[in-house]
Parts: sequence; structure tokens; C-alpha cells
Amino acid sequence: LTPSPSHSKVGVFRAAKVCSSDTYSRPQEREREGDLVHFPRKFVRKIDQMDSSSASNLTSLPEESSEESQQQQQTSQSVSAFSSIPHRPPTQTSSLKYSPLNWLGYFDQEEDVCIPDSNDVFHVYTAGTEGPVVFCLHGGGYSGLSFALSASKIKEKARVVAMDLRGHGKSSTENELDLSIETLCGDVLIVLKTMYGDSPPPIVLVGHSMGGSVAVHVAAKKILPTLAGLVVVDVVEGTAMASLMHMQKILSNRMQHFSTIEKAIEWSIRGGSLRNIESARVSIPSTLKYDDSKKCYTHRARLEETEQYWRGWYEGLSEKFLSCPVPKLLLLAGTDRLDRALTIGQMQGKFQMVVVRHTGHAIQEDVPDEIATLVLNFISRNRIGPHGIEIPGIRRPSQLQS
Repeated sequence: LTPSPSHSKVGVFRAAKVCSSDTYSRPQEREREGDLVHFPRKFVRKIDQMDSSSASNLTSLPEESSEESQQQQQTSQSVSAFSSIPHRPPTQTSSLKYSPLNWLGYFDQEEDVCIPDSNDVFHVYTAGTEGPVVFCLHGGGYSGLSFALSASKIKEKARVVAMDLRGHGKSSTENELDLSIETLCGDVLIVLKTMYGDSPPPIVLVGHSMGGSVAVHVAAKKILPTLAGLVVVDVVEGTAMASLMHMQKILSNRMQHFSTIEKAIEWSIRGGSLRNIESARVSIPSTLKYDDSKKCYTHRARLEETEQYWRGWYEGLSEKFLSCPVPKLLLLAGTDRLDRALTIGQMQGKFQMVVVRHTGHAIQEDVPDEIATLVLNFISRNRIGPHGIEIPGIRRPSQLQS
């Protein structure tokens, strides 16, 4: 409401009544009684006249209805400083975020390979129908499903077989603790022979950590007739040997018991052993077993009881790797893992090396798409086809018959 001139004068004189006495410098011009200032009578008489003459011009303000007040409150809320913040969906609960995923979304099928004349049964996951066989060997404490996300990409252009090694995953053997390099190599060779007989397809061995050591030793034996390539993932002799003295402490310090599978998956991510939640949701369940006596889940592989075999995995590994007579690819999580022998061999062009940045030890789980691309490029670069290494201009007898 905009006051008329008379209203403004009234406002001025009324304001003077309640004005602080400190605004007057001459005490004789004012008299104090409480908080009111008393003016001479002629001024008071004028104020009273103005009040009576202007009272008729003042109109009462309409009271706001409850609906209008609600609308104003809503309007004030809509123009709030927080009105620009977008709606935030409810966060996922821990049990949903870390719930297990079925391997069928990545591999095509699973099967048990029963070894003749023994009670050993090795579990394998397979995918793809054409091209060479990419035979994957996991690291200690992992399982064949650690290659699940990579396999879903590789199977578009090649066949994939991921094996649960002795004492791991769903494989069952008479001696679960015999993880000597000789025994592990024998397991791989007998599984390949049982699956493919005497005429196996072209095979590219891919091994991670302990599995990488097994792949190197198998290739170095030079008894696999159709071996066409070797891919080793983040294992180097020098670094591996130096870390063995800390392995028992690392194994004993990790969490041993989990109330649920979801808790184990969450621990693997929060603890830093894996960085890809999707891969952890697929692979971690197969690395656990349920302990009925303790009513909880524990680690399937009893690695802490196999220390006597650890040195055998890595001693002389660099020289064996360099001696393998097939195309070789070394994938590392950092250049600091190279030892002297591999550094010289890499400078001489004896193998291809790729450093995969921003990843942990389990490269194939942390960045599965990148690993799949590297493996497929390796196969393509070395012309590894469904019949082995293909040399332009030379046709195989099987191709001539067709």
C-alpha cells in the first residue's frame, strides 16, 4: 500500500515519537518519559488534526484467505535455492548392488571333463563356435569365471575355454593341495587331450598370474602340436619371486569368513582386489565354499597350505617365456614389473608387450573389454585362424580338398 502525502507526514511525526533521544543534541527541546518524546503543544495539536483528517482516507486491508496463503507458501518453496537440484533416485541397497550374476550371460555352456583312469574332474566354461581356441588359465585363488566378461567379447571371433584349475572353482581332484607346476601342467595337457583328442584345434594359451606361469611352462615343453600363441597376464619372474616372502601375511590378513556371498563380493571391491563390480559379481561366488560347521562362506582355494610349490611357479619363468617358439604377448599393469631378461628380450623384439594403465593385478577382470580387444588383435596380427597360423599364398591340404 503506497501512503498518501498526508500519511507520510503522519508517519514522520509518529516516527519522531519513538525515535531515540540520542538523535537530539539540545536537551531543552525534549522531555523524556519512558521511551516517548514530548513535543510542544502546538505540534501535538497539529498531529491530532492530521490524524482525524487522514483516518477517513485509510481503508482496511483484506485478510488473506487460507488458500492464498498456501499458494504463496508453495510459490516461495518453488523458487527456493534448492529447486534446481534434480531428483535423486533411491540408492541401491548393498545386497542388490553386490548380488551374484549368472555365468550364462557370458559363456555359452559349462561341462565337466572327466579324466580317464582317475577320479579327477575338471570344470570348464566354453563360448563361441568358430576360430582358434583361446584357452584361459586363472590365477591362484581365482576361477575360470575371472575371464567371463572378456570371453563374452572374444567369442564373437574365436572360441573360448576357461578352466577351473586343481583346487579351485568347481573342479574336483584326489589331491586338492598338489599345486606343483608339474601337476598343473599335466592337468592342462590332459584336459586338452580329453576334449580334443589327438587333433586339437589351434590353441592360444592365456594365463593370469599363477595361470600365466602354467601357460608358459606348457608352451615351453613344446609338446602341444597346435599351439599358436601365448598371452601372459601380469606375471614376471622378478616381481613374483620378490613378493613370495609377503604372500603368507597377505593371505592371513585377508577376510576369511563371510556371512553371505554378497558380503564377499563387497569385500573384494572395497578391499581393492577387484575394481569391476560386474566381474566380481560373476567370478567371486565360484571362489567360495560354504562351511557347515561355521555357518558361513570361506575361500575355496587353500593357498596358504601350498607354500612349498610357490617358488616352482616362478623360478626361471622369464627364460622359459622367451624360449617359447610361438608369438607371445605380455600384458602388464605397470612397467616396474619388467626384469632384466624380459627388458632385453622386449628390446630385441622377441615378444609384444602392452602396459594396461589404471588397473589392478586382475587385468582381465578390471578392464575386460580392453583385454578382449588386445587378445583379438594379437590373433589377427599373427594370422591365427581356425587351422592355425595362416601364411598368405599357402593353402592347407584340408582347404585344397574343400
